[in-house]
Amino acid sequence: MSIWQKKIWQGMLRKSGQVSDYFEIPLSKSFPQREKDFLYVEKRSLWLWEYWLFVIWVEKNKIDKKVLEELKDLCKKEKCLFVQIEFIDYKNNNFYLENNNWFDKWYYKKFITPYTAIINLEKSEDEILANMKPKWRYNIKVARKKWVEVEIVEKTKENIEDYYNLMLDTTSRDWFSWNSLEYYKTFLETLENSKLILAKKDWVVIAGWIFVFDKNVSIYYYWASTSKKEYRNLMAPYLVQWEAIKYAKSINSKIYDFLWIAIPWDKNSELAWVTDFKMKLTKYSLKVSKSYIFINKWIKYFFISLLRKMKK
Repeated sequence: MSIWQKKIWQGMLRKSGQVSDYFEIPLSKSFPQREKDFLYVEKRSLWLWEYWLFVIWVEKNKIDKKVLEELKDLCKKEKCLFVQIEFIDYKNNNFYLENNNWFDKWYYKKFITPYTAIINLEKSEDEILANMKPKWRYNIKVARKKWVEVEIVEKTKENIEDYYNLMLDTTSRDWFSWNSLEYYKTFLETLENSKLILAKKDWVVIAGWIFVFDKNVSIYYYWASTSKKEYRNLMAPYLVQWEAIKYAKSINSKIYDFLWIAIPWDKNSELAWVTDFKMKLTKYSLKVSKSYIFINKWIKYFFISLLRKMKK
């Protein structure tokens, strides 16, 4: 069962202010109803006091016509601009909306990029290492030889702040957006299967990663590293990744998802540099994300989409 379709995830989003509310749509009439018997729908704020609904749906049978109609009706009831469904498919099931008269194959905003890099964790450690670039395997050894210490740490205020300070350092260097300290605290404290991994050299924190580990899919979510030159050649990020991969295997997770890479033929993507890093740790990329949208207010949607393009 996907982390994105769990009540605890919806609670984290609402607590951290990422969504204004969430809804549950029953998928079956079984009793007693369990978490997997619901579709969780996020309500997110947009421009000009408008809202939209969003669903991430992972590796299950297609959403049937009745549920689609309920989604459409919910969108109208909540007076939202649109509702978007994002399918995540690790098994090449080719999800589609059958007999659908309401949803178009399109999206307003992609939360999961079309392609991702993955590792099949059912392979042995030797096989996983063999699928990495030789230099990257060497960098893991370098980090060990230089006595970089990597561990899953307690989610204390001090450790989370250490990670956040690294994040501020990283974003000032690499120019990408970040979340608030309160968000990372809420993320880690709310999600039981989230882990904070820190790399240290002589008690100095030099890299930090946030993961979500699950028996089906373990996800590499957020990262940060120091800009100080004396630590940049210690290759800590490679050792962090390797320890995370081993931990995911130890809990019998099936897939290690690096999350978010560039479309293979898009050489000018803003994700090009991070894609280069991820694709040296695995040979396997996969098209996983497909989106559908139902637009409730066409005129306002067109106007807001136009403003968004102009802002870019």
